[in-house]
Amino acid sequence: MGETITVSVVGEPTPISAPSGTTLLELSKSCAHLSSRPIILAKVNQKLQDLCVPLSVDCTVEFLDISDPNGYRAYQRSVAFLMIYAAKLVLGRKTRIVIEHSINKNYYCETPELGMEVSESLLDQIESEMLKAAEKDYPIEKFSLPLDDAIKRAAEFELFDKIDILKYRRTSNVNFYKLDWFYDYFYGQMLPSTGYLKSFKLIKKSKGFMLQFPSAANDYEIAEMSPNNKISEVFEESNEWAHILKVDTVGQLNSLICNGGVGDIIRVNEALHEKKIAYLADKIHQLNKTIVLIAGPSSSGKTTFAQRLCIQLRVNGLKPIVISLDNYFWDREITPRDASGNYDFESLDAIDLNQINADLDALLKGKAVSMPSFNFTEGKREYKGKPLSLGNDDVLVIEGIHGLNEKVTELIPKQRKFKIFASALTQVNIDDHNRIPTTDTRLIRRLVRDHKYRGADARTTIAMWPSVLRGENKYIFPFQEEADAFFNSALVYEMCILKQFAEPLLFNIDKSYREYTEAMRLIKFLDSFLGVSSELVADNSILREFIGGSCF
Repeated sequence: MGETITVSVVGEPTPISAPSGTTLLELSKSCAHLSSRPIILAKVNQKLQDLCVPLSVDCTVEFLDISDPNGYRAYQRSVAFLMIYAAKLVLGRKTRIVIEHSINKNYYCETPELGMEVSESLLDQIESEMLKAAEKDYPIEKFSLPLDDAIKRAAEFELFDKIDILKYRRTSNVNFYKLDWFYDYFYGQMLPSTGYLKSFKLIKKSKGFMLQFPSAANDYEIAEMSPNNKISEVFEESNEWAHILKVDTVGQLNSLICNGGVGDIIRVNEALHEKKIAYLADKIHQLNKTIVLIAGPSSSGKTTFAQRLCIQLRVNGLKPIVISLDNYFWDREITPRDASGNYDFESLDAIDLNQINADLDALLKGKAVSMPSFNFTEGKREYKGKPLSLGNDDVLVIEGIHGLNEKVTELIPKQRKFKIFASALTQVNIDDHNRIPTTDTRLIRRLVRDHKYRGADARTTIAMWPSVLRGENKYIFPFQEEADAFFNSALVYEMCILKQFAEPLLFNIDKSYREYTEAMRLIKFLDSFLGVSSELVADNSILREFIGGSCF
């Protein structure tokens, strides 16, 4: 009789005895009652695992479905694999498919070497092949290949972007996934088979197409896509910047670092930022705007951007005055709370809208106004400064997460306002098929900043991140299309700098904590980048807001 192991499954009242070698997939079938949705991924002792993995020792298992962020990423990854496979069936096995970026969790994709735009009929053919493969329920198999063999496998399928990134892998083995005849390298876990992939849609957009995913909250239903025209334009600008820098993938970035070209990349990238900021300042001046509103999600570099914009406004002969919406927080005891009973500082109701509107209206009418500041230690709004009044050349620069919400400035005529949305929209991807989520860029920025300036450890920052994202989805992103302009604060080289600050913080999270899973995922992500000294970063860079040493 074979050896028996004991598995403690989260949600099951008693441990389960199973033969050694039982796979997570086999175990999940007896635990299907734990979730109203299909189980698609697992955590074994807090480590993410594909369901194909066999269990050989006593352990604790938590099964995940699409409602979990890691489960959702695995579903996206698997559908993307299915799409690439189907596209190669229709367009030819050597056709290059590139996942450029994400818009509202859907992927924008292109076929850059096809020489034509993807048509609706072509998308119908690709989607039809995807549905056929899902119906056939092909296994999605994982193979651990020696590094040299993995590079040969990538060359066989002309996946030259994979070769670029694999050259810098420190491990001796690499995981490749196989679907029917097609092999590909993916960063992260996959679902067991194509039969799990029943919900997806291809929609023509610009020169390429959107790969649309289901909503986790709506039981795999495909949500209607909002236009998102302005954010799409920003991504197009970001792609242009990447082409100027000649860095589309992390492999290309690492090659430049090895060849001594990182200094030039840093200088050109910072110059692109400065050129964009100068353009925005010129536009504000030409349009004779009196109030500039800057909004954006957490760790998007709003504070440094506002300071750099002020310098360029001064070049235009204007006198900028910066006001933070945080100074209009209600006193702590009357701050609204979220469903968990914690103070909800990201709620619009946390700000005294009547007072901010009254103060701005008075200032624009030429009156002197006593401006508040918020004492975060005492949790109270204070009035200690000299009254403020506006001169002919003064411009109010208002920074805060709710800046684009019309309720914040509803008494101010629209023709006097200029709204800017700032975010860190990824310009470089790991390779053609593995994109870098914008949320990962911002999370790593915040880990480093919170540790340096707020004394928070990485576990605390990771634990609160889901709440931050919920607040952004509710209060910030719905208003981004109302912006008059966008500023992308991402820097192609920033992960090479941030990794040396973030990795020690992440490695310090013990595996007994739930946040260990996310820490290990981020460590694996950062491992793709070669490190670069922070001494090369200019003192006015957006990046200095997070690593320290900013001239602001």
